[in-house]
Amino acid sequence: MPVRGLTVVVTRPSGLRAGLELAAANAALGGRARLFAQGEAVAALVLPMRDAHDPDYACAGLPTLAELFEETLALGVEAIACQSGLALTGLTADGLDARMAYGGPVSLLRDLGEDRLVAV
Repeated sequence: MPVRGLTVVVTRPSGLRAGLELAAANAALGGRARLFAQGEAVAALVLPMRDAHDPDYACAGLPTLAELFEETLALGVEAIACQSGLALTGLTADGLDARMAYGGPVSLLRDLGEDRLVAV
């Protein structure tokens, strides 16, 4: 049975790790996966990407946030930053990874297709 697509909407900066993990898992199973950083969650994508808990994850042998982002993109996950989130946080595309796509909730839902939608 084919794996359905998964679109993960991250609504706050602290949810980025969970969103990346969900999207990566779906991609690893062979399904399409997208991660959409909504509103203030866009701030978690600023380079260099880091999280206050990175040392804890590293000590446990787990990837840092930046490493997890790299692994997730390597699996084919599409990362999308909300255009309104950029404006809200005062950020520009220059401060984010060049592989990021940009869009809004309308285009995200328009392209949802048969994907499952989850918000974290």
